[in-house]
Amino acid sequence: MLKSRSNRFRTGETSPLFTAEIAQNARKFHSQIEGYEPTPLTSLPALAAALGVKGIYVKDESYRFGLNAFKVLGGSYALGRLLAKKLDLDICEIDLKTVSEKFEKPMVFATATAGNHGTGVAWAARAMGQKAVVYMPKGSPQAAVERIRGLGADCIVTAVNYDNTVRIANKTAEENGWELVQDTAWDGYEEIPTWISQGYMTMAGEAADQLAKLDVSVPTHVMLQAGVGAMAGGVLGYLADAYGSDKFTSIISEPRTADCLYRSVSSETGEMTSVEGDLSSIMAGLACGEPNPITWPILRDCGDHFASATDNVAATGMRILGNPLHGDAAITGGESGALNIGLLYALKSKEEFAEIAKEMDLSKESVVLIFNTEGDTNPERYRKIVWEGALPL
Repeated sequence: MLKSRSNRFRTGETSPLFTAEIAQNARKFHSQIEGYEPTPLTSLPALAAALGVKGIYVKDESYRFGLNAFKVLGGSYALGRLLAKKLDLDICEIDLKTVSEKFEKPMVFATATAGNHGTGVAWAARAMGQKAVVYMPKGSPQAAVERIRGLGADCIVTAVNYDNTVRIANKTAEENGWELVQDTAWDGYEEIPTWISQGYMTMAGEAADQLAKLDVSVPTHVMLQAGVGAMAGGVLGYLADAYGSDKFTSIISEPRTADCLYRSVSSETGEMTSVEGDLSSIMAGLACGEPNPITWPILRDCGDHFASATDNVAATGMRILGNPLHGDAAITGGESGALNIGLLYALKSKEEFAEIAKEMDLSKESVVLIFNTEGDTNPERYRKIVWEGALPL
C-alpha cells in the first residue's frame, strides 16, 4: 500500500531559483489576470482530532480560475515570460488584454500533458490571444480532451506514455517553429520549466499568508505530491526560503507505478532515477517516470521523506475529503489532489505504518499543510471512486 524512505542526501540548502522574492513577482503577474483570487485554505479540525494531530489545512486548488486545478499558475506565468521576452519587455509591463495586438500573428505554444497542465496552457494561450497545441498520452480520458479543445486548443492523443508524449511534442514544436511549454526539463531545455515551477509558488505564498492569518507561523509538516517534481520543487523551494529549510518536515509522495523521486533517494548515489513502462495510475497528473532536473536539487536537498503509494491510498483520500467528519467542510479532491490526505490517514490510522509515522514525527503537536491540486477533473472516475467505492484501502 505504501512505503517510505527518509532522505539521507538532505543538506537543507535552499535554491536561488525558488525564493520569496521571485514568488512575489509571479504572484504580482497572476494578480493582474482577470478572475484572480487566492484559493481557499480549509481547516479540517475534526479530521485532525480523529487522526491525532493538532491541525490539518488543505489548500484547495479546485477553485483556481474556474479550471479545477492549479496547473494554470505555471503555464500562464511561463507564457507571460515568453511573450515578454519576445517583445523585449519586463513581465510586469505585459498587459494581457492588449498583448495580442503586438503580434502580426499568434504565437503557437505546444505542450504534452496528462490533463491539467495542458488545460492551463490552453486557457492561458486563449486569454493572451495566442494558440495552443496539446498532446496527451494514450489512455487519456475523453473528458480531458474535450475540456482542452473547448478552450480553443488543438488536442492530439498519442499511442505512447507520458514521457514519450513529451518527446513527440518537443519534436513537433521544433519542426514547426512553435514554442514548447513543458513542465519538465532536460539538457538545453531549462528556462521555461523553471518559469513554470516558479509560477506554482503563487499558491505557496497564498497558503503562507493564509496560515499567518490563522496564527500558524510555520506548519510542522508539508505534504507535497509529485510527478516529475515541478510543483513539489517549486513549493518546497519557496517554503524553505520563506520559513527556513529546518523549520518544518516535508513529505514528498508519488504513485507506486511512477515513483521516480522515491527511487532516486533510494539509490546509492542520490542521482535521478527514471521509471519506465506504461506508468498506469489513477493519478494521471503524477504518472511521470523521469524527474525534472530543475527541481530535483531542491527536492534532494530539502525533502525529508519520500513516499510511494498505491492507487487505493489516493482513492481513500478522495472519499475522506468528499465525505467529511461532522463539522469539517467537504472538499472535491481528484485522484492526484487527494493523495496526501489518503497518505496521512493511512499513516495515522493503520498500525502497520505507525513506525513510519513516528519517523516522520507525526504527533499530536503536528500542523499539516496539504495541497489539493485538482478537483473532479475526471468526473466519471470520481463518481466510481467516491460514490461506488472503487479501489478500497
